[in-house]
Amino acid sequence: MNETNSLIQIKGLRDGLLVSLSDASWENQLTALMTQVDAQPSFFQGARLALDVASQVLHVNDLVSLRDQLSERGIFLWAVLSESPTTEQTSQLLGLATRISKPRPEESRRFAVEDLGDETALFLDRTLRSGTRIEFAGHVVVLGDVNPGAEIVADGNVIIWGRLRGMVHAGLKGNREAVVCALDFLPMQLRIADEVSATLESQTQTKPRPQIARINEFGKLQAEDWSPG
Repeated sequence: MNETNSLIQIKGLRDGLLVSLSDASWENQLTALMTQVDAQPSFFQGARLALDVASQVLHVNDLVSLRDQLSERGIFLWAVLSESPTTEQTSQLLGLATRISKPRPEESRRFAVEDLGDETALFLDRTLRSGTRIEFAGHVVVLGDVNPGAEIVADGNVIIWGRLRGMVHAGLKGNREAVVCALDFLPMQLRIADEVSATLESQTQTKPRPQIARINEFGKLQAEDWSPG
């Protein structure tokens, strides 16, 4: 697993993003966050960000520096959540919120296909909004977008006839031949079998175009142009 990605979890809120940081030094957490932001500038551009730093003790200089770095990238830091009284008080001094309504899953569904075989596909004729989680023991086809904060987990392939901005895990049970395709390919996080990447080379592209991601001959996730047959 990418070490940087393992330090960060991102969820969609009704009016922004919630970024939760794993236990690590503040220097490593900050580096991981900025690496993620710089890898996906179009995804974060204009976002309202709430940051959960757990028990991290942060002082005024830490939060001012963080706020400035995010602002330079077009991101508005509006809340800092912490178990540390020091961090909470510092946040309040800077006018940041320290309490938010945690996102409640809008939908979470698990579909069973025990009697239909592994090659069964689930077809969804709609856009998956933030908070939606789809699990399926086969392939998943979406005629619509997968918005930030939405998630698809499938044993087989995942094909999105629309924009991919959420999280996808294909080949859940270790199928390294699984693929993920989208007409506009910019996932928040992508996983095939046990390979994880949030910074595929194709994600630096600013012009939307169909992409397909798979595990290449070197065992790494790779995205390339997709030409649906």
